[in-house]
Amino acid sequence: MARRLQLQLLTWDVKDTLLRLRHPVGEEYAAKARAHGLEVEAAALGQAFGQAYRAQSHSFPSYGLSRGLTSRQWWLDVVLQTFHQAGVRDAQAVAPIADQLYEDFSSSRTWQVLEGAEATLRGCRKRGLRLAVVSNFDRRLEDILAGLGLQEHFDFVLTSEAAGWPKPDPRIFREALRLAQVEPAVAAHIGDSYQCDYKGARAVGMHSFLVAGPEPLDPAVKDSVPQEHILPSLSHLLPALDCLEGSPPGL
Repeated sequence: MARRLQLQLLTWDVKDTLLRLRHPVGEEYAAKARAHGLEVEAAALGQAFGQAYRAQSHSFPSYGLSRGLTSRQWWLDVVLQTFHQAGVRDAQAVAPIADQLYEDFSSSRTWQVLEGAEATLRGCRKRGLRLAVVSNFDRRLEDILAGLGLQEHFDFVLTSEAAGWPKPDPRIFREALRLAQVEPAVAAHIGDSYQCDYKGARAVGMHSFLVAGPEPLDPAVKDSVPQEHILPSLSHLLPALDCLEGSPPGL
């Protein structure tokens, strides 16, 4: 008889897996600009933010640590570029807005816990599983998790800023396994990104689950992920773990 798999570690993505912003980025930026006397369309800011964030991530991965930046400087540059692309060319006018936005996004008040997250984390703990965070986030994450009452569930929080590598780089997953002192075959990762979370974890030999969320999955992604690895919501995780642990190791 094949022996059953017994998981020891679950690593978690955070944004849009456990937490989400209370309001879209464009709305947050527009409201803060309005408070400083600038009128900018939220939709324009939301679109510009996506462009600025992708460009900054490409030019300065892992918050630019290898290039001498701090994560605060990295984010302030993103805000400045966002407003510039949305038509606000006065960097001096945007600077205090950028400072305030950095502080606001550091606060747990800007974030909310997704439905089912706390109950699922508690259920995993009751099973004796160790939990950890592996997130493409910066140093503010631990304070945000603490403010929302989630940090106590985790043995450690590993951000891409601290590790020096963003997901899906295999080194950040290997560092999490090293910190937990477990083999990849008895670890699983949960996240909402097919590339960064699902494929990234499996590339180092971990199991993984893809949180589908409210939006339909891309058909190509859906065809690439076994149905039992797709979580329509976090409440589906514990039954999925039962299914996985009922399989022989290595599946």
